[in-house]
Amino acid sequence: MKKQNTTLNLALAAMFLALAFVLPFLTGQIPQIGSMLCPMHIPVILCGYICGAPYGLVVGIVAPLLRSLTLGMPPLFPTAFAMAFELATYGFMSGVLYRVLPKKKINICVSLVLSMIAGRLVWGVVQFFCMGLDSTKFNLSAFWTGAVVNALPGIAIQLIFIPIIIASFEKIKAVKSLS
Repeated sequence: MKKQNTTLNLALAAMFLALAFVLPFLTGQIPQIGSMLCPMHIPVILCGYICGAPYGLVVGIVAPLLRSLTLGMPPLFPTAFAMAFELATYGFMSGVLYRVLPKKKINICVSLVLSMIAGRLVWGVVQFFCMGLDSTKFNLSAFWTGAVVNALPGIAIQLIFIPIIIASFEKIKAVKSLS
């Protein structure tokens, strides 16, 4: 049974990685808000929830770097580099918090919000280091704009759809365990 779960998790993680690679093509068709939709975030967060923290962490690291190295988008440094830390945090935290918090529907949202906050804070720290610890290049205003204001559409989409997807997944899992 353990080997079957590992194989399933690897297959699902590969699917989430592929989604993180492809979704930006869809949102890129809307240049004004394409990157604001945070298309790579959703598959990484879902990977953490469904496959577990280690898988979410790896998919989070690999997705922006692989996309940058193969397609040139996002630019490798500092964007993809900082995103790798941010997405790794999302994938890891969503997996950990989902496993440790009591199994109540509200905790899907709690784990999501905490994961999003942690990921954005990590992104800010990495960006600050990438800018040479220079607060004239990356300050609190730049952090707020990059982490929150520019990401509001993506944050809204994540807050709406991820809890619905995970609640649906839990129902399917519960029905399957009864069979």
